[in-house]
Amino acid sequence: MDLNLLSHQLSEQLNSLNQNLEKGTKETNTSIVLCRKLLTVFHNNIASNKFSSTKNEIEFFKTIKQVPLHNLIYYSEVRSFELHYPRANREKQESYIRQRMDKTNRFFIYNIDFVEYVEMGNTYFDEQYYTRKYFNEQIITHTKFYYLHPNFNTSHDMLLAKLKAYQRLITYFYGKLNLLENSNFHANQANGKLQWTSSKVALTELVYALYHSGAINKGNVDIKEIATALQHTFNFELGDYYRTYTEIRSRKKSKAKFMDELSNSLSTKLNSDDGLK
Repeated sequence: MDLNLLSHQLSEQLNSLNQNLEKGTKETNTSIVLCRKLLTVFHNNIASNKFSSTKNEIEFFKTIKQVPLHNLIYYSEVRSFELHYPRANREKQESYIRQRMDKTNRFFIYNIDFVEYVEMGNTYFDEQYYTRKYFNEQIITHTKFYYLHPNFNTSHDMLLAKLKAYQRLITYFYGKLNLLENSNFHANQANGKLQWTSSKVALTELVYALYHSGAINKGNVDIKEIATALQHTFNFELGDYYRTYTEIRSRKKSKAKFMDELSNSLSTKLNSDDGLK
């Protein structure tokens, strides 16, 4: 059984399932079920087969298992957030989002040494962190919603999954705040002549392209300012552009599709004009 292939197939399923940027509870629940099912398959396989080497065991717990595990944590947290999210009162909604952000940030502070180890790409503790031999050195507290089995975890594979999931949650929370700030956009926007007629994804690409190019204010501007300016200029609401950017990053082929189309269109016109001269 190719466990790596199964993880890759799950990633494809989740990307396909959640291509709708306004995904709801149904898609979130389905994602959770898919992750749990694959973890069960992994657990049964590991119970029946031994790893051929320590290197393979590390690869499984550090990389392969992380796909269903960190997605399970992420979608479980998103589901919990949405179920408890205030349905009215903008101030209460913003306060709730910031409370969840603070809680998530405390995780990074509490585990700062491990966060640094991962972000620096270090490997010298991988055998201790990602083999079951050191499972009794478990140092984290697990919630009842996460998949855990005494013979199916290392001392740090769950911690790594939480780190990956919480990094995504931060982006998700920022997106929710952005939606609140733009909730009255259509009611307050000026009547302009320019109207964006392409997609949210395309305009989001333009926002991030301008930001990372440093073409505005010599780079001394944040993404929110650029997004707000373009929304008003083109009389178009971007919605949760942080989340849209996450979806763009998950593309398997051309990530900057709209930017490529702009470049090709201009090149075609320039070449055509040169031919007329």
